Amino acid sequence: MFNLANKTNMPAMKKQILAFFFAVITTTLSVQAQQRQTIAGKVVAIVDGDTLTVIDGAKQQYEVRIDGIYAPEMEQAFGDRAKKSLYDLVYGKTVTITGSKPDRRGRLIGKVTLRDKDIGLIQIERGLAWYFRKYANGLSREDAQRYELAEDGARTKQRGLWASPGPIPPWELRAAQRGQSAEWDLEAASGEIIGNRNDNIYHRPNCPDYSKVSESARVYFKTEQEAIAAGYKKARNCP
Repeated sequence: MFNLANKTNMPAMKKQILAFFFAVITTTLSVQAQQRQTIAGKVVAIVDGDTLTVIDGAKQQYEVRIDGIYAPEMEQAFGDRAKKSLYDLVYGKTVTITGSKPDRRGRLIGKVTLRDKDIGLIQIERGLAWYFRKYANGLSREDAQRYELAEDGARTKQRGLWASPGPIPPWELRAAQRGQSAEWDLEAASGEIIGNRNDNIYHRPNCPDYSKVSESARVYFKTEQEAIAAGYKKARNCP
């Protein structure tokens, strides 16, 4: 038998259900917004072809890994050209980084733009970076399609690294190096400088405290000149 009281309560129940779904959607959007942030900052250092250091208006420093691309390592062919290309594109300029939470090395992973120019896309178009599909989750579907098409175009036209048959991607190089020795320390072997963002002190691979800097506080530089340009000073106990 139909209950008149239940019929009377139906509008109230609908409102409660709608309010519940609205709260869920709002919370989801809020979490997504918190996971992504937009930073505008001046580029003060270029680490390699896909990593740079910026300082924002509040003098906060960030090491930024460009999302969705992977440039050749500095010891690989075109590593220097990729770094110079990125230097020419952004060094000393104010860029916008749209990114998510930092990676395990403390770097902010994000899309880098300069006056609406997608810097990662340009590096791929020039044949100076691979489209890094494995870790491109932060890209929009449209950006992912652009990056894939740009890589196909660079490969077809044999630009940059694609001028050589079968260029070895950095992630395969790293895997091969780790396979050769379980104790392989790629960062030290490649001569990277580690800076401590907490005290603006940098350490060379032969410094006593090189490996003591916590992962969350690390900033990486390829040369001491880059570290100094970014405002870092050499550790006093370095030889």
